[in-house]
Amino acid sequence: MYRPAAVDERQALDAFIRAQPFATIALTRDGAVQLAYAPVVLDAEGVRFHLAANNPMARADGARLRLSFLGAHAYISPGWYETKTMVPTWNYSAVEGEGVARRLDEPALTALLVDLSAAEEAKLAPKKPWTVDKVPAERMAMLLRAIVGFSLRFETLEGKFKLSQNAKPEDFAGAVRGLEERGDAASVAVAGAMRRLDRTRSE
Repeated sequence: MYRPAAVDERQALDAFIRAQPFATIALTRDGAVQLAYAPVVLDAEGVRFHLAANNPMARADGARLRLSFLGAHAYISPGWYETKTMVPTWNYSAVEGEGVARRLDEPALTALLVDLSAAEEAKLAPKKPWTVDKVPAERMAMLLRAIVGFSLRFETLEGKFKLSQNAKPEDFAGAVRGLEERGDAASVAVAGAMRRLDRTRSE
């Protein structure tokens, strides 16, 4: 990851992954890059996830993987800046981690499904949480045969939050206003990230 706007604080990176738990998973095999996509459960040292058993990447036990977590992103118009010599850019936040995948046995895979659904159901409160024990045993056994679970301990974990940090205060403020006026969910989310960054810098 090219990182002129680097973030290495583990607490901030963990918080980002919890908020954006859907990973793009990359594996290089025989000179070709393969990609898969999966939600993850964040643990103390890494993540757990599962793939469809028919996915070629489900044979990744012992393979080195790179995971990318992409947050909200949005186009930044130079028309939002006070400085008239600026050019278009794109603001975004992303975290990347790397490590070796280890296949989970069946009890650990079941625990992954429990933990994954619990983490996501908690975000739907006050709705009563759905739990895995509602799945009939025969159906659960079929499901477990159809997926393969992995754990991955992060050997590297790094973030890049490109949020107009290098802009003059008046240009930064103009970009935030422009994003908020644009009004779509991604633009508003990027504006929120910029405002949080600005508060952090002023503390």
